[in-house]
Amino acid sequence: MIFKSAVRPGDRTGSPPRWRSWAVPLPLIGITVNLGLWWLVTAIFEISPLFLPSPLDVIDSLRQPGRGQYLLDRSLETAQVTLIGFSIAMSGGFVIAVLLATFRSVERAAMPVLVALNAVPKVGLAPLLVVWLGFEIEPKVVLVILICFFPMVVATMSGLASTPAELGELAASLAASRWQTYLKVRVPWALPQIFVGLKLSVPLAVIGAVVAETNNPNSGLGSAIVKASAQFETPLAFLCLVLLGLWSSGLFYLIVGLERWMLPWARAISAQQA
Repeated sequence: MIFKSAVRPGDRTGSPPRWRSWAVPLPLIGITVNLGLWWLVTAIFEISPLFLPSPLDVIDSLRQPGRGQYLLDRSLETAQVTLIGFSIAMSGGFVIAVLLATFRSVERAAMPVLVALNAVPKVGLAPLLVVWLGFEIEPKVVLVILICFFPMVVATMSGLASTPAELGELAASLAASRWQTYLKVRVPWALPQIFVGLKLSVPLAVIGAVVAETNNPNSGLGSAIVKASAQFETPLAFLCLVLLGLWSSGLFYLIVGLERWMLPWARAISAQQA
């Protein structure tokens, strides 16, 4: 036989690699080390909490009466804006990408406009959206959509364009229609790239929500950061930043878990190619 064993030299058959036993604690170790470095910097250089609070100062800020409920309310407001905007950008970006990948003339006409819109600094659009749409949730959601939309379109189009020619010929030989080919062949093959777009867009959605809230300080963690900075409550501002980081990381790894659950074959293919 040509292939005598699928196990690489030095590996034990049926036993997981040693590094996998460290896969779970490694993120905790990384977080602990960074928190320790943060605390050491503030302690060694005796930095005032007004400029750089230590982790203990941030925890003390959380313990103040009523602070937990206040941050929970602001976090839920930011989460609402993030999820609504991200969902619209995800679905709309997918539909637009399919249309652009299907009709080349539409792509040539629309892509320069999309690139130009994406090149506009979104921070400059935020005040204008408030003028156009008011002080409610609408301008915040629109800003999130504008930030997340283009990465979703580009990633989905890249995935649709990467379908092997052999699969297209197979679908044609089975007399599949254009939309059957999309549903059965091109979209499933494009799913890994689509998930790349989702993972890129989720942190951008949180950033867009915060940018909108800083320009429209009525609700959300962005407004909490603005108010805390104005009142020189730097530990509270850092606490809001920590919450935003946790929220963004949680959404990111939720999509990673969904990708691993839906696309186990994608990891197998990439492993074989490696």
